[in-house]
Amino acid sequence: MHGATPSPRGHRPTLVAAFLHFDLSFMLWVLLGALGVYIAESAGLSPAQKGVVVATPLLSGALLRIPLGLLSDRFGSKPVGAGMLAFLGVPLLLGWLAGDDLPALLGIGLLLGTAGASFAVALPLASRWYPAERQGLVMGIAAAGNSGTVLANLIAPRLAEAVGWHNVLGLALLPLAVVLAAFLVLARESPHRPAGRPVRHYLTVLRQPDVWWFCGLYGVTFGGYVGLSSFLPLFFRDQYHVAPVTAGHLTAAAALVGSLVRPVGGYLADRLGGVRVLSALLAGVTAAYLAAAHLPPLDLMTGVVMFAMACLGLGNGSVFQLVPQRFREEIGMATGVVGALGGIGGFILPTLLGQIKQSSGSFGPGFLALGAVAGGALLALRSLVAARQGWRRSWAAESAADDGIRRAA
Repeated sequence: MHGATPSPRGHRPTLVAAFLHFDLSFMLWVLLGALGVYIAESAGLSPAQKGVVVATPLLSGALLRIPLGLLSDRFGSKPVGAGMLAFLGVPLLLGWLAGDDLPALLGIGLLLGTAGASFAVALPLASRWYPAERQGLVMGIAAAGNSGTVLANLIAPRLAEAVGWHNVLGLALLPLAVVLAAFLVLARESPHRPAGRPVRHYLTVLRQPDVWWFCGLYGVTFGGYVGLSSFLPLFFRDQYHVAPVTAGHLTAAAALVGSLVRPVGGYLADRLGGVRVLSALLAGVTAAYLAAAHLPPLDLMTGVVMFAMACLGLGNGSVFQLVPQRFREEIGMATGVVGALGGIGGFILPTLLGQIKQSSGSFGPGFLALGAVAGGALLALRSLVAARQGWRRSWAAESAADDGIRRAA
């Protein structure tokens, strides 16, 4: 049964459960960023401290993806996913009742980062139900749960204006309880999930060079998406002096664009090949960062940020069209490792922008550095594909034209 090919029909309730798990978790993962303006004013944080506070959950969530991805492979995604949701009640309670200085905020952020590890649990749960030719679309749908960033940035600032940021964390316990109940009812383990193997079997993934290339690429795409989602409220507030609610709305709009197009990125990668699509998107990300480095007027900057988030969202879908093709049996571990490095990219981005802002007095050099990183990733991708012809063909569905060329050769 474990060796059979999954049905194209899959299991929609599980796909819905994976989406809900990821959506709620993403909302909680970036919640400190959405409340960053209020937290910074309440605790009197410096620009560098602001960046560290909103980035801390991103780092801990990234690091937790590896062990939780391994546990997902070993024991199943449903029990691990349910345990994660239950645990998230702890940092929400602590933030509701305390968290008025920098050490307390960092502690809450570390615990709240558990939500970021949903990536290594929810995505494999859905992935195992579907065949290889539908991985791009299915993983894109499940991962569109990163729309939780939209909810956080749209709702949290308004609630904070009314009831204070501490109470926003308390109110977040309500959707947490609802999603936990729904997840327990809807989610099912795929009958095609490979039987649990010894831990050392899953650790062999770490010896595969391909997984580290995925990590670097995802560090740019996903790291850019989640890092900007967390830092943009502070950026719009500090650079353009808009109201906190307005900063949240602008961030929510940009995050929504990046979230909605993620399934499209997976679909395009299914049809055209992940490498081809990802190359075009990395070029777009590079151009967007370089344009942002000029710090244009607010209207133009908003357009630049939305374009960047669209390219990053599409790029996320493209990368994760490739991962299940290469690491089918160890999808949980591979997803955890790749997602971890993506989350670390998300930690680096706000930290970098905050540090450069404090040292130079401008966000421009920070965006310039991000553009250099994205451009470097594009060059690395093209060089890698040129050097290893089997790399692209083994991972991505190619177009009919490419197939014809290969047959002729």
